[in-house]
Amino acid sequence: MSGKRRLGIGLIGTGFMGKAHALGFTIAARVFDLPFELDLVSVADVTQEGAEAARGRLGFRKATADWRELLTDPEIDIIDITTPNLLHKEMALAAFAHGKHVYCEKPLAPTVADCAEMVAAAEKAGVVTQVGFNYLKNPLIFLASDIIESGEIGEIRSFRGIHAEDFMADESVPWGWRLDPRSGGGALADIGSHMIACMRHLVGPIRSVLAETVIHIPQRPVARGATATRTVEVDDVTRAFVRFESGASGSFEASWIATGRKMQHDFEIYGSKGSIVFTQERLNEIRVYYAGDDIRSRGFRTIWAGPEHPPYGAFCVAPGHQIGFNELKAIEANEFLEAIAKGSKTSTDFREGYEVQKVLSATYHSARTNEWVEIG
Repeated sequence: MSGKRRLGIGLIGTGFMGKAHALGFTIAARVFDLPFELDLVSVADVTQEGAEAARGRLGFRKATADWRELLTDPEIDIIDITTPNLLHKEMALAAFAHGKHVYCEKPLAPTVADCAEMVAAAEKAGVVTQVGFNYLKNPLIFLASDIIESGEIGEIRSFRGIHAEDFMADESVPWGWRLDPRSGGGALADIGSHMIACMRHLVGPIRSVLAETVIHIPQRPVARGATATRTVEVDDVTRAFVRFESGASGSFEASWIATGRKMQHDFEIYGSKGSIVFTQERLNEIRVYYAGDDIRSRGFRTIWAGPEHPPYGAFCVAPGHQIGFNELKAIEANEFLEAIAKGSKTSTDFREGYEVQKVLSATYHSARTNEWVEIG
């Protein structure tokens, strides 16, 4: 026995992100010196059969078809929410009412008002929160942030980013919860929220946006293989120009119909003394350019992730061997657990999720009005 206090986890949702969260906690417990002994207590799914299958597959001790059972379980300290975002608010508020810490997938909630209510409830309850902006947990994103903050590439002038995937590119993909306008939006809300979080993290608060949204597939089958269709009301693609409070400007795009793209979370940052270029599809590399280099060595240099870029070394002692998506979730889980131990805030807490939602809301408003819209 380690003598560390036990911390119990209750997971709601067992799909792709539910599995990623469970793996994140499991990996974190093996590679970091966590302040707690983790206990995967219970998992909730929409059916008992599904919950039981996930219990065995993901390593939990108990399973239930009623997520509310997790709230009253005295063994559970953390409620981990990986459900469709339309359900986040109800679950999070219920968790706060029972004094539970909450780890929730993005986007935080469909509206700014929902997010504000969740932030207020969390702060009143005095609990720790985390939103799943896991791409920010890459050791090389930490390095990019350090390079920017140190002034190595000078004053940041512009940002260009894109988050593009193709999981909705096939017109036969049926209408589902991601296409429900009550969930707050389409590609922008679902995956573009990652790029907004990235912009805020690296360049700073966004002052205003000018955007357009496009629906390229206006009808979807009501079920796989069905001939009946349902109208699509949310964006397949969103593009926007942005102005940062720092004076920098930029643009970003979100698309879930980018044929051939599986995980393009890319950005270019241009400063007065240099530049940074990154692509998530090669997440163990980052490219940096320094304007002052001698003409014989001028050009973008590639930096490979290694033990010198914390916390890469917690996973592997050798450079070039690479970490992946689940390791980013483990880094995210470690930050969350450290914040619980210290009674501090995470870098991507519910208040940050609220700030991201303000940009999302303004972007959609701009697309409707075809005007620049101030944030907040």
